[in-house]
Order: sequence, then structure tokens, then C-alpha cells
Amino acid sequence: QVQLVESGGGLVQPGGSLRLSCATSRSIFSIYAMGWYRQAPGKQRELVATVTSGGSTKYADSVKGRFTISRDNTKNAVYLQMNSLKPEDTADYYCNAAPPLATMRVYWGQGTQVTVSS
Repeated sequence: QVQLVESGGGLVQPGGSLRLSCATSRSIFSIYAMGWYRQAPGKQRELVATVTSGGSTKYADSVKGRFTISRDNTKNAVYLQMNSLKPEDTADYYCNAAPPLATMRVYWGQGTQVTVSS
């Protein structure tokens, strides 16, 4: 059974940094695009960043220049380095695995909370 296991959330002051991690099984990691989404209270879930199996990345405009997504193919893991955090970055962050074909399953992690507050 495929699972996405996230870690790294927490409380940080504005301007601080956090690094989120998401580990999954080798069976999907090599062919799936991996990404991070977030959902703030009362808002819809939104894309933060994605990285394809080939390493191409995409970011939401709101995080460009502050967040970096990366993947480690030896550890079947994807990371989100978040710098210069702002209060509006406060949300539950979810790891996502998107399949290369629409007939294949999409996977989600359980979410990790990030709170940016002084």
C-alpha cells in the first residue's frame, strides 16, 4: 500500500525557515510527479510547488523566490524548503503524488501544519 509520510511542520516566526519532507514508496516515486499543496482555514486547497519525475519545477506566484522544491531519488523523498516565511503562509501542507496517466491513482499525505506567527 502506497503512503505519503510528511514531516517538518511547526511554529516559526515571520522571516524564519522550515523544511518539509515527504517520503513514499519506490513503486510510485520514480514515475510520479510530486508536489506540495496547502490549505488555510476557510480557504480552498492550493498548489504550492511541483516537481516532475524529470526534475522540472513549478511554483505558485506567492512563493516564488522563497520556497524551493526538490526530490531525492535515492530516498524516494521530496522536500519543500520554505524561507522568508510570512503569516499568510500559515496552512496545512499536503504532499501529493500525481500519476503520469489519468487512469492511475493520485495519492495524498495526511498533512502537516505550518504556523507563521510572532
